[in-house]
Amino acid sequence: MKFGIKKYKPQTITIMLLKKLIKRGLLVFIFCQLLLSANAQQIITLESALEIARNNSPDIRRSLLNLKNSEESLKAQNAALKSNFSLNLTPLSYDKTRSFDTFQSIWNTSETTQSFGTLTVSQPFLPTDGTISLNNRFGWQNSYSENGRNLAPKTFSNNLYLSIAQPLFTYNRTKLSLKTLELNLENAQLNYSMQKLNLEMQVTQLFYNVYLAQMSLNIAQDEFTNTQKSYEITQNKVTAGIAAKEELYQAELNFATAKSTLENAQVTLDNNKDQFKQYIGMDIMEEMTVMTDVAFNPVNVDVKKAIEYGLNSRMELRQRQIDVTNAQFQLIRTNSLNEFRGDLNLSIGIIGVNETLPDIYKNPTNNPRVSVSFNVPLWDWGEKKARIKAQEAVIETQEINQSEQKKQITVDIRKVYRSLQNQTNQIEIAAQNEKNAQLTYEINLERYANGDLTSMDMNLFQTQLSQKKMSYAQALINYKVELLNLKIQSLYDFEKNEAIVPEYLIRKKK
Repeated sequence: MKFGIKKYKPQTITIMLLKKLIKRGLLVFIFCQLLLSANAQQIITLESALEIARNNSPDIRRSLLNLKNSEESLKAQNAALKSNFSLNLTPLSYDKTRSFDTFQSIWNTSETTQSFGTLTVSQPFLPTDGTISLNNRFGWQNSYSENGRNLAPKTFSNNLYLSIAQPLFTYNRTKLSLKTLELNLENAQLNYSMQKLNLEMQVTQLFYNVYLAQMSLNIAQDEFTNTQKSYEITQNKVTAGIAAKEELYQAELNFATAKSTLENAQVTLDNNKDQFKQYIGMDIMEEMTVMTDVAFNPVNVDVKKAIEYGLNSRMELRQRQIDVTNAQFQLIRTNSLNEFRGDLNLSIGIIGVNETLPDIYKNPTNNPRVSVSFNVPLWDWGEKKARIKAQEAVIETQEINQSEQKKQITVDIRKVYRSLQNQTNQIEIAAQNEKNAQLTYEINLERYANGDLTSMDMNLFQTQLSQKKMSYAQALINYKVELLNLKIQSLYDFEKNEAIVPEYLIRKKK
């Protein structure tokens, strides 16, 4: 037998090289596809989730639209306090009538053709709720009367006058309306700020729900892997005749249960992801996974400081004060029901009439006018008195709500503080329990491999380990959520040791 190096033709060598290159190319292509599929799944952190939610959340968008509505309404009211210019034009007006003249006891036919326009400049006067107007009416007229002597049927006329309308013995409606709109804007701004804080809480809770579901899936996968190994060990024992067949049946049952738990964990994760994406405004079909650090970093909390900041800066207290003020404004409006009220109207001007336009003011006529009117209520059967009492009850209710809101803020902050203290203890207990469960599982896994434990016993230790892992993760997340809750309740960030509301605003409020 001869041994030697096998020779190939040059064409064969070329084909072999091409095949190797194709194989390598396919491997590179498959590797790139795997990387692309991994990168296609977007990684979401808590910070990025909050940023997405602030831009896309339907709740935030509705709050912004409400804020915009209040801003534009106040802007319109302020614009209405400036001078208003208007021009009313009537290019042509024709009228032909026949009427009975009682003075001369004859019928008369008259015909009039007119063209006129009125320019008005009105200026509201906020301090007194009056209105000052400058008016100029210019026109041309051609008139005919059957029984009259029309020496000048075609004439030009111009009426220029200044008028003042002033309500008397009543409240300033313009000021009250302006103040109400200002309070509405402030209330909308407070609602927007509170919505952002509520958004942070909701996003955080949904984010950690996804995180826990991911962790539950990972634990279920580990449990499935361990159960599969236990099943293989049991199968080998039964095959070797060193274990009863009942052990294999139990191992198969444990394996099926672990598989079912894994599939349920996957369904729960997918549902939590969809709920999370819907709330923050992400595309439901977009693949994503969350990533965060839940390491335990204890924070020192001063409960007295938290209560002080909460009572000084919580926006709900300002909203309750706005409710009280609006109720008092409504009482003012109620008092104006069937009120004694007066109206003063003054007007002074000059009228010019002439056949030729340049001589329109050759013989001017002054036209001063003054009118004072009063509305005197006589008897309303007690309607006004009853409505005032009803509104006073509303004011008292709003004041009680404001007082109770302060108490509730104190109670909530104290409650969160106690929960934080309890969560700190629970984290230490959960960490120790997880460590003990892991050691117990490892020891008993070796005993199970040696045949000292049944598969049912081993499954109990596996379940115990999974539960302790989840309990530890839940305790860590509960602590972080309660810390955020304290931040929202007190408007003070104890992690960064800084106030949410600037100090100068708190001092200004005081």
